[in-house]
Amino acid sequence: MQVILQQDVRDLGNAGDIVSVKNGYGRNFLIPKKIAVMADPKNIKELEHFKKVVVSKQLKAKKEAEVLAAKIAELSITVAREVGEEDKIFGSVTTKDIADTVRGEGFIIDRHDIKLEAPIKKLGIFDIKIKLHSEVEGVLKVWVVKK
Repeated sequence: MQVILQQDVRDLGNAGDIVSVKNGYGRNFLIPKKIAVMADPKNIKELEHFKKVVVSKQLKAKKEAEVLAAKIAELSITVAREVGEEDKIFGSVTTKDIADTVRGEGFIIDRHDIKLEAPIKKLGIFDIKIKLHSEVEGVLKVWVVKK
C-alpha cells in the first residue's frame, strides 16, 4: 500500500514522502490518526502543488534574509558597560543585550539566532554572526565601550 506521510515518522520517512507500508499498518494506524493519506492520483497532485508552494515560500524567505543580512552588515551597534581595573567589564555582554540593542535600531532578531562562542567580557570591537535563515548568516559589528 502506498501512502503520503503528513508528519515525520521515525524509521519510515518525512512529511511529504510517498512510502510503501503494509495494508494493516496503513489502514488501521496511519490513516485513522491522520499521519498519512492514501497515495491516489488526487492526493499526489495536491502533494506536488504543496511542494511547489513550500519551495516558493522558502526562496522568498531566503531572499528576505539576504536583504536583511546586507542591512545588518552596514549596522554597527554600541553597548556601554561599567568597567573596573584594567578595563575589565562588570558582568558580560550577552545575546539578550545584543538583541535588545539591535531592536532599538529597528531590526527584530531573536536572541537565539545570535551566535556567541562565549559572553563578551572585555572592551573592544567584535564581529558577531547572526543566523537569519538556514542558509544565510549576517555579521554584526558590536562595539563594547566604557560607560
